Amino acid sequence: MAESQGTRPHRPARPAAQKTVSVWRRTADFAVWAVRVVSRLAALILVLYIAFTIFPTNPANSLVRFVESFATSLSLGLYDLFQLADARWQVLVNYGLAALVWLIMGSAVASLIRRVTP
Repeated sequence: MAESQGTRPHRPARPAAQKTVSVWRRTADFAVWAVRVVSRLAALILVLYIAFTIFPTNPANSLVRFVESFATSLSLGLYDLFQLADARWQVLVNYGLAALVWLIMGSAVASLIRRVTP
């Protein structure tokens, strides 16, 4: 009969705990996003450095200098892991390995954040 009179059933108020979980969820989502962006940017800089080393570029170019200045610090100490005869192959292998490590670490940390989020 209540439906025919146009009344709506009472909807209980949302508990405060759900609001807290939602704040934690948004914070975790932002942290996951930030980790993925940082790890992918680091890998991108390393890949650009590989491309700038393999193909002839102008060393006085500001973009080339910017990428080169960050590449060694982002290489995680892997820039001289393998000593190869050709310098271009050495950069490709060592910095490529560092880019791969950045991507794997970023993915692992992001999934770890997801798992610990309530």
